[in-house]
Amino acid sequence: MAGLLPFRDINVHASASQYAFTSPSTPSAPTLVVERPSGDLRLNDGPLLGSKRVSSIAGILGIIKLKLDKYIIVITKAQPMGRLKGHMVYKVIATELLPLRERSLHDPDEDTYYGLVKNLLKTGPLFFSYSFDITNTFQRQAQSDLTAPLWKRADDRFFWNRFIQSDLIDFRIGAGPSAGYRQQGREQPGADAFILPVMFGMMRITNTRIKSTPITFTLITRRSRYRAGTRYFSRGIDDQGHVSNFNESEQIVILNDNNDGLGGFAGGGGMQNGKLGTDGQELQIMSYVQTRGSVPVYWAEINTLRYVPELQIRAVESAVGAARKHFDEQIRLYGENYLVNLVNQKGREDRVKSAYEQMVRLLVSSATESSQSDEYSSEKLHMMQSGERKQEFDRLHYIYFDFHNETKGLKWHRAQILLDQLKHGLIEGGYFRAADMPGDTQGQLEVRYQQTAVVRTNCMDCLDRTNVVQTMLARFTLTRQLIDVGILRPGESQDDDEAFRDLFRNVWADNADVVSKSYSGTGALKTDFTRTGQRTRAGALQDLNNSITRYIRNNFADGPRQDGFDVFLGVYQPSTYIGGSLLFADRRPAFIQAVPYILATSFFMVLIASLTRQLPNSTIWPLRFFMVFWCAVGLWCWHFIYTHGMLYVNWPKLNTPRWATDGYQESLGSVRKDALLGQLITRHERGASTARVSALEEGKKRIQ
Repeated sequence: MAGLLPFRDINVHASASQYAFTSPSTPSAPTLVVERPSGDLRLNDGPLLGSKRVSSIAGILGIIKLKLDKYIIVITKAQPMGRLKGHMVYKVIATELLPLRERSLHDPDEDTYYGLVKNLLKTGPLFFSYSFDITNTFQRQAQSDLTAPLWKRADDRFFWNRFIQSDLIDFRIGAGPSAGYRQQGREQPGADAFILPVMFGMMRITNTRIKSTPITFTLITRRSRYRAGTRYFSRGIDDQGHVSNFNESEQIVILNDNNDGLGGFAGGGGMQNGKLGTDGQELQIMSYVQTRGSVPVYWAEINTLRYVPELQIRAVESAVGAARKHFDEQIRLYGENYLVNLVNQKGREDRVKSAYEQMVRLLVSSATESSQSDEYSSEKLHMMQSGERKQEFDRLHYIYFDFHNETKGLKWHRAQILLDQLKHGLIEGGYFRAADMPGDTQGQLEVRYQQTAVVRTNCMDCLDRTNVVQTMLARFTLTRQLIDVGILRPGESQDDDEAFRDLFRNVWADNADVVSKSYSGTGALKTDFTRTGQRTRAGALQDLNNSITRYIRNNFADGPRQDGFDVFLGVYQPSTYIGGSLLFADRRPAFIQAVPYILATSFFMVLIASLTRQLPNSTIWPLRFFMVFWCAVGLWCWHFIYTHGMLYVNWPKLNTPRWATDGYQESLGSVRKDALLGQLITRHERGASTARVSALEEGKKRIQ
């Protein structure tokens, strides 16, 4: 079993010709050698001479190739987060990139790529376990082959370092150039212990009590590595059926679990069960899974510096093939799918709502529809499902809820309308429940119940409204679970225990913040309601602050963040070239670049003029003329930037959306046609190049 799990302690040895990785706690294990500068991998059974021990690390995150060099990404610091069934889970705190060659030539593009990766590693919440598969739900783990190495059992969607582990995985299976010509076609089982799967998302493990009964309460949210990105640069679905901002949230309750320390994994015997919990009672596990993801049609929101971006939706029929792939996977993995749609039924969001409903009509057989209205909304609920079961897609159940109108005026209790509509599906779909099989050497669970349905929730961003609804559904299911095991009596609720109620609310509010920061750059909105059960003035002010911050980040900071996702996940692979044009250089015309600086100068001049004290007997009109002049300049600059906003959005430089490239060229063309400004922007200037917003030919798209 030990050979199937990653090493928990690794020493790094470095020399001019190689890096060597050894496990001091397993001296009989082979040494992983990475040749410098080629990056070829091999296993060495004996001690290596001439290598100096550099440091101890928590694990190897992977190997990534940038423009000029390859780097080994190692985890240098990891923080224990708690135990699940006795298995310690860690959060990545610090990483280091070890270059395979010492670069003697300074290259701006290489430095930028390096910075993008470092920033993602610094800000991305990454988690791992040496002995437990955190990428899979407990239900999927119960169905997996526990004799396989940990990395082979990992869910491909949530194996976030899968691309940068490609060299190690190819070496392990004897494929790819990293294996070297001597190792081609030869499997290397000894490499299994160096491959560590990492999850991106949220993890909270808390040992607590409810009505004096000790439990381990855990919430895990796993973010998919497919179509990952930022709020306005990643929307809708792609041709492979992957949707933006797809997250799987698993709420777990463990009873009679006496492993509550924060030390290393206790037992060292792999995944053996058999430790009875408190008072000799069996260890029981209950989990409930929900998902969220963008509306599965081809749509985008186009940044123009206006607070509300332009909405663009392609013909729904063009996305049917992609939607079939998406829901085929969702039904295969989760069973019945209850599609909860929370977008507005009026205004610009109505187009997204209509597109989603049209897609469902195209997927299910003989769709039957019904609607409800009340004094708050002309369509508070809209339900759609198949009238008869003829195909797999007839397991889709669409429920629209007019969240904004129904909860307007702080009437949050009216979200209960949606819960009442979903209750039958929630009860029928159930939840996962299992118990340890005492003495099982591989950690197999005895399954009592399985969850056979999932609620897939979305709003426009799959953030704020979605968070409120997912918290409500999690609370309802948790109460059912606690009643089923006898901790609560029928009619009681987990909210009756004030301490646990506050813990539950805060854990789900923290989850909302993590998911939101990963996608939008700020914490979630409406978390004051999630934390306290009511809207507060302080919460409203915090929402205002987050909304303003989102606007600034989404327009001026998300381009590099999107580039970081694309490089780390292998969506964009830098090509090796020396010299030539700089990929990340600002190629806009000099005049376009200068306008924001002129605007800042005008503000400064007006400020100086307003603070200048007038001398006795001096005329006032020169100072007033000076102030009026700079006010006029500033207003003109602001109007120009606002009118031609697409020229000032910080777009991704690597995989720039086609609509961004077209919009940028259209805005630049309109400036060129201006009788006055066109003279300042000639066709021979740098702005004539599209390289600032499109450099797709420099790399190739690939998702392993």
